[in-house]
Amino acid sequence: MAAGRTRVVVVGGGLAGITAALDCIDAGADVTVLESRGWLGGLTHSFRRHGLWVDNGQHVFLRCCTAYRGLLDRLGVAHLVTLQDRLDVPVASGDSGQVSRLRRSGLPAPLHLGAALARYRWLEPAERLRAARAALGLKRIDVDDPATDKRSFGSWLGEHGQSPRSLEALWDLIGIATLNAPAAEASLALGAVVFQQGVLGSASAGDIGWANAPLRRLHGDAATDVLEREGAQVRTRARVRALRRHDDRWSVAVDGGSVEADAVVLAVPPVVAEDLLPEGAIGPDPGWSFRLGASPIVNLHVVYDRTVLSEPFLAAVDSPLQWVFDRTGPSGLQRGQYVAVSVSAADDLVDLPTAQVRDRLLPALSDLLRRAGAARVEDVFVTRERQATFRCRPGTASIRPGAATGLPGLALAGAWTATGWPATMEGAVRSGHTAVAHLLRNPVRSGGARVQEVVA
Repeated sequence: MAAGRTRVVVVGGGLAGITAALDCIDAGADVTVLESRGWLGGLTHSFRRHGLWVDNGQHVFLRCCTAYRGLLDRLGVAHLVTLQDRLDVPVASGDSGQVSRLRRSGLPAPLHLGAALARYRWLEPAERLRAARAALGLKRIDVDDPATDKRSFGSWLGEHGQSPRSLEALWDLIGIATLNAPAAEASLALGAVVFQQGVLGSASAGDIGWANAPLRRLHGDAATDVLEREGAQVRTRARVRALRRHDDRWSVAVDGGSVEADAVVLAVPPVVAEDLLPEGAIGPDPGWSFRLGASPIVNLHVVYDRTVLSEPFLAAVDSPLQWVFDRTGPSGLQRGQYVAVSVSAADDLVDLPTAQVRDRLLPALSDLLRRAGAARVEDVFVTRERQATFRCRPGTASIRPGAATGLPGLALAGAWTATGWPATMEGAVRSGHTAVAHLLRNPVRSGGARVQEVVA
């Protein structure tokens, strides 16, 4: 971006768009954010139900998620999250209800998980040893090699001695939650990124963090307050219909008018992006967003009359459940306990009627949390994100576009772009930084005026 008051429109108010808007402000631009929903935050939002705050999905982050943690600092909400001092994951069996813990030691990586793996009761001793060897092999994988992306994570694990039980009780325990795909269906490159960055990069990299407030307060409301306080114009329920370039400017068509700008950051879902991008903007053949695909996440929300979960969260094996979270405090519940179950890669659940999802998952929750069997269910409901993430299948890297486009003053952002990460909050924030960095390296002409709305 050129010096002076460059006018930038950010289309999309998720984490990628929020990050891009803040970076543009920091670079001295006048910024307008256009978001089609009634709030900012994108796929990380909350709503009110029966007096409680309900997050649309359960989101955690790791200590290695430095870009996301930086965004929390920028928004002034870092005090609203908890970050473990040391990785500690309770893993419960749906068959027995017993718990085994994956807790790191103070040793340097990769030795930090040696003792935890040696004591991990859900694998046989020989499987634990083979898992340690495979982990060391993952460290040597070149995640930037196109050939790596074309292979499946599951096939690589199988070639390195991992049994079906190891996949279920260890690799998919971690991988499905981050890749939104089982190892058998995921790109080796993205699977390796998860473990290289989040488990093996440093001893503290995988320490887990979570929100102690509704996601709406943590992301959307905080971002709206900061953006408006720092001079940005935030327009919600503003659906963008088209992007047009003329006379070295961009015109962003919205219902009832248009917004003129020197530069645009397009931070919307891939299907919307392909529909809005002008001809010649990016290289992939038409239909790239369909080929990128989408993977769903389903959440079961249960309010009990008493405490049934004594941990902030736990993971599950021998169960159709994956991760279970205590959301009592953030929801505002005053009596009993609010538990949320997150099931990623939920293709077999997402289109089922709510009653069938409940009947399938609620008994499994009682098997996992034995105290739930004696508790009374006060409320139970289901939320779904049918297009929660892109599909991390082999060959995905060749489809994900980068931030740069073939048109001056236009950049892409979103967790689905070529961040090198799976579709995580960290990837979304990184994409926003990358989009603005591209605009900074490729300055556009500034007319010297603030972004102005031209009413049709």
